[in-house]
Order: sequence, then structure tokens, then C-alpha cells
Amino acid sequence: MRDTLSRAAVGTVLGRVSRGQIEVIEGGRSRCFGPEESDLRATVTIHDPAAWRGPLRGSVGLGETYVDGLWETDDLVALIQIAARELRELDGVRGAIARPRAALHRLRGLVPENTRHGARQNISAHYDLGNDLFAAFLDERMMYSCAYYPDDGATLEQAQVAKLDRICDRLELGPDNHLLEIGTGWGGLAIHAARRSGCRVTTTTISRAQHELASERVREAGLEDQVTVLLEDYRDLEGRYDRLVSVEMIEAVGWQYFDEYFRRCDQLLTDDGAMLLQAITIDDRIYEVEKAAKSFANTHVFPGGCLPSLGLIANSLSRVTNMRQVWIDDITAHYPPTLASWRERFFDAWDKLRQAGGYDERFRRLWDFYLSSSEAGFRERRIGDVQALFAKPKWR
Repeated sequence: MRDTLSRAAVGTVLGRVSRGQIEVIEGGRSRCFGPEESDLRATVTIHDPAAWRGPLRGSVGLGETYVDGLWETDDLVALIQIAARELRELDGVRGAIARPRAALHRLRGLVPENTRHGARQNISAHYDLGNDLFAAFLDERMMYSCAYYPDDGATLEQAQVAKLDRICDRLELGPDNHLLEIGTGWGGLAIHAARRSGCRVTTTTISRAQHELASERVREAGLEDQVTVLLEDYRDLEGRYDRLVSVEMIEAVGWQYFDEYFRRCDQLLTDDGAMLLQAITIDDRIYEVEKAAKSFANTHVFPGGCLPSLGLIANSLSRVTNMRQVWIDDITAHYPPTLASWRERFFDAWDKLRQAGGYDERFRRLWDFYLSSSEAGFRERRIGDVQALFAKPKWR
């Protein structure tokens, strides 16, 4: 009965699809929803009637039923793009429903918080899955953030170097600077900045796996006198630096701690310092809806994660810092090719990963859904990516 009712409910929604075409195959029978001339098409094959329950629980249910193998599709990115286009028209209705739901999620503790202890656990849940996993699909520097493609023919490696050069140039790094990096990753930016500009770098992470490999890479590069790798929470850092960079780390801060994050960055900078932030952002109009709601991403991929909006960033800067924004660039268009490259590399390396790392089929499908839904979100600009430069009063 639940499956029948769910099929009817989802079928009603599918009947209103107008921004793509979805073909649904179940029990040997096929039905198409949406205009035939659509630029986006996807075929969904239902393997188990329980799959119909998934969409009724939002991204969590849709993703979990996919991970469980209850349904399949020939183009997961296109399918989620169609859903994103349809959802845009329902944001007002979703807001009315999601606000009390988000409050309930917070009340019940369903969305993890990033206290110092909680942040370590949440970061470990993703970044300590195994360095071999990330090395299998990232570029040779293991940059786990949006690349910057200087031209259509650029490789992932070239695009990541272009991104790093861009950051160094915007911060005007030189031998006299001391750069603080919040969010080490695996040391790629710290090593590149030290080699390219001759600056000193202090970089910090709370992932033990990242700290171990980043430290090893610094030693191998012969930069131990120039680069210091810390295993510390950004809230516990001390000292003053004239440059600060944080690349796609703010998404792990948590909505309750955005003000504390920017306040601490401000305190760590000298009065003539500057901070470069690269951040995945969400539309201001849906930030309040999404910030504390339970989603597939913050449930199964990034516990405690929350995307800031540009309005949130601007408001936080004006309230708790004396920094001002002096430059911003929207690099959203560069994320779909970055994610497409990661997904291709992930699947190319899957057999080796499965044999060596013990990852199972559910893990493969979870990462397929995560990477595909992220790519779809950027393609439809439900989420964006920006680089911004914030300056202290005496910056010239």
C-alpha cells in the first residue's frame, strides 16, 4: 500500500514536469513525462517498488534508494538537473514546508554540529576515508576544490595549477609574506605557494590522514624550513599573518559558526593583511531553508556541512570584522568540468579501489550520486563557487 500511494504521489509530480523529459520503466512498461523536444533527457528503471518512496523524503530519500540499488538511470546528472529546474519554481512552497522541518531537525539533533570535538569527527568521516581514495581521482597535487580552466583544452592538472597561480597572484605573495592556510587538504596549495613565491606558509587541518600525507609531501619537497603543517582547529590558532587563504573549507564550518570563523580570520590577520576565500555558495533566497535541513550531502557525505550565501558572507564580514571585500569572481562555470573529470577518474580507478581498499558497491553508488548531484547543482546554478579577496584597513 505504501509503495502504491508513493507511486501515485510521485507520478502526480512527474506529470507536471516541463523542463526535461523523464522516461520511467517499471515491470517492462514505459511511460514518458515532460516534452519530447527537451534538451535534457533521462531514463529511470525501477527495480523495486519501494523506490517510489525515496523522492518523498527529498534528496536523502532519493539518494538512499539509489545507493540501495532500487532504481537506475542512464544519466544521473541530467535527471538531477531536471529536478533542479523543476524545484526552482517551487522554492516558495518548499520554504514554507522546510523552515519548520529544519527547526525539527535541529531540535532532534539530526544535523551534526561543528563543536571542536564534533568538527574533528565530521571531518574524519569524509577526509579520513583513505588517502588512496582521493589520490585515485584528484590531480597529482590532490586539490579537492574547483579548478580554473584557462581554455577548453586544459587538463585537470593544468586547471588546478592555474587556480593556484591565480590565488598566489591575487594575494600578491612574495618572499616577505607569511601565509596562513585554513584547510590544508593534502598540502598542494602550501607547497605550490612556497615554491612559486618564496613565502613562508603555516597550514592547518583537523584531518589526521591529511596532516600525515601533507607533512610527508612537504618533507619530500624539501620545504620543511618554509612550510609548517599543523593539526589544529582554526579556532585554536595563534599568531598574526599578513596573508590568509581558505579554499572551500568554509563549507565545513557549520551555519552556527560562520561569525566565529570570520572573526577568527580577522584576528589572525595583521592590519595590512588580506584574505582570499574560495567558497561554494548557495542562493541567498534559499539559504535560510537549507542551512539546517537534513540533506543527502550533510547526512552521508559531509556531516555538519553547510553552504554559506554571498549575503551571509557580506553580513558576517560587516558585523564581526574590519575587513572589506575588494574583489570577487564567480567561477561556477569551472566546477562542472572539474566534477566530471573527478567522476570519470573515480570510475576508471574503481576496480583497483575495490580490491585494495575494501570499498563496496554501495560506496560506489553513494559517490556516484554525490558527484553527479554536485555537478547537476552547479550546471543549474543551484549552487555556485566564488573567489573573493577581503582586505584589512591598511591593505594597499
